[in-house]
Amino acid sequence: MVAMFLTGCGAEQAVKKGDRFYALGEYYDASTKYKKAYSQTPAKERTQRGKVALKMAECYRKINYTQKAIAAYNNAIRYKQTDSLTYLYLGQQLMKNGNYKEAEKAFQTFLDSMRNDGSTESRNYEQLAKTGIQSAQKAPQWKKEGSAYTVKRERFFDSRRAEYSPMLAGEENDQLFFTSTRNQAKGDELSGITGTKNADIFMSQKDDKGKWQRPEVIDSELNSDDDEGACCFSPDGRTMYLTQCRTDASYPRYATIVTSNRSDASWSKATELTITHDTLSAYAHPAVAPDGEWLYFASNMPGGMGGYDIWRFRLTDKGLSGVENLGAPINTPGDELFPTFRPNGDLYFSSNGHEGMGGLDIYFVEDGKVQHPGYPLNSQGDDFGMTFEGLLNQGFFSSNRGDGKGWDHIYSFYNPEIVQTVKGWVYEQDGYELPQAVVYMVGNDGTNMKLSVKGDGSFTQPIKPGVDYVFLGTCKGFLNHQEQLRVEPVTESEEYVLQFPLASITAPVLIENIFYDFDKATLRPESTAALDKLVALLNENANVTIELSAHCDYKGSAEYNKGLAQRRAEAVVEYLTAHGIPEDRLKPVGYGKEKPKTIRRKLTEKYPFLKEGDVLTEEFIKKLDEEQQEICNQLNRRTEFIVLRTTYGLFPKK
Repeated sequence: MVAMFLTGCGAEQAVKKGDRFYALGEYYDASTKYKKAYSQTPAKERTQRGKVALKMAECYRKINYTQKAIAAYNNAIRYKQTDSLTYLYLGQQLMKNGNYKEAEKAFQTFLDSMRNDGSTESRNYEQLAKTGIQSAQKAPQWKKEGSAYTVKRERFFDSRRAEYSPMLAGEENDQLFFTSTRNQAKGDELSGITGTKNADIFMSQKDDKGKWQRPEVIDSELNSDDDEGACCFSPDGRTMYLTQCRTDASYPRYATIVTSNRSDASWSKATELTITHDTLSAYAHPAVAPDGEWLYFASNMPGGMGGYDIWRFRLTDKGLSGVENLGAPINTPGDELFPTFRPNGDLYFSSNGHEGMGGLDIYFVEDGKVQHPGYPLNSQGDDFGMTFEGLLNQGFFSSNRGDGKGWDHIYSFYNPEIVQTVKGWVYEQDGYELPQAVVYMVGNDGTNMKLSVKGDGSFTQPIKPGVDYVFLGTCKGFLNHQEQLRVEPVTESEEYVLQFPLASITAPVLIENIFYDFDKATLRPESTAALDKLVALLNENANVTIELSAHCDYKGSAEYNKGLAQRRAEAVVEYLTAHGIPEDRLKPVGYGKEKPKTIRRKLTEKYPFLKEGDVLTEEFIKKLDEEQQEICNQLNRRTEFIVLRTTYGLFPKK
């Protein structure tokens, strides 16, 4: 009798401790107390065992212990201690376990027994159950049909714990950031929520051969003893947005969105991004739109459609502006989480409120409609957190499919859909990339876009078949350059490459491939292509006047060289005027050997014996060997132009 009394007291104390942990959101710790209480409660105390079983089931559901949750719900049902949502939640867990027929029965039982009082909450639960039935009926067929996706578990990133929400970064997509609760995470304590260490952000880098290196925790103030994860980046890669959940021993922990800035290769300590002043709601899973103007996130704050919804706000120079709910059809009475963007602008997200295969499924928005990509991208488990490698439909995502403990792992995906893209490079003519450049893209389908370039001066943009595009490369201090592209339909993915060499306004610009008859000013036919490019450049920059100069090497008399150079410069001007360039925009000058070439840094890569700033005078050249002398003489024999004014035609001639 005394033993039974002590056992009963122990069970009661365990339940009380479990309730305290549950109130703080520490579901793993709560489940251990409820499990202890359940085992200490005599079998004949059916009511109490049923109540504890239901508490256990709720904990297991929240920490993704699917099979344990199913067993606990069934125990609660066996002991007749269900609540109004037991069969709804049981149906959802059965879906995650792939038990579709049993799930359909559970959802139907819920609908048969529910009392719809007309409230929004009742309607939401009813909708979730009806969607559950439709999902249970369709999921087996989706799995049978499959899709074009190929999915592979990337075990290289695996640990003995969870890793999820991968995010590619770097101009070549050569960095993979992800969240993990592996033992290398900071802090010593185990989370009362998951039973593992608090999550940190880890990063893997590709080596020179394109192989991923061993993941390392980000070694800066970014990670803390708290939970950090689910990160994304601003378009320039210098700001990280991430989710953080701080520890408080006496208060429920709500997720917040924080930011970190990159200085060189180090990330700063995170600072909170205040979206609203509501401290009782969670804000998580940030995603920056490709244009950098909007930040999307998941939240359960008031004003949504039930559970977690996807919201967004505008990012401005003055801060955040205009928080808004995306509404239907994206949001549902269920949970919509983990928004992310494909670089072409398509929104992807995960949800358990749309028709799916179980748990969280991945969806994308096309023409205003929510689309389900099918199996095997989606599974009976939780599938979420996509990141795309360039504009092709490939990259990484996370899933807990097939993991008995409910832990997430990183998978790769590939879909061989046809994607047409254009890649452009903007650089200084005879020089290096121009990361400050802007490219304007106009298409006859109504496209009108302003494209920023990466640090290497490149941009990549999706394009559509059957459209004529015009691209204008611009940068302060340089002349504009235009390229045109006609996109034809193709049967496989194709990338068009365009070059945008911008001529400097302040430095001489070499006109390559201008050839004259020997010792004459007659232009050779092979010069036509280069001259036509110069005509196009002057037409694209109609307010520019230039000095067109010809230069010789030091051989021969100065007077003869200067006269020959003058005639050659005039020959080029004559060609330009014959092709529509006004004569008063052109000033021909023959310098002969008066202005030897000054070497710029880019040229030293081709000719290592030269240094930046070298002036190819006769004295300098004669100190070199015979082969190097000939190279320098060829460099001196050149045709150049320099911009004199950029105001031609802007003002009356008076």
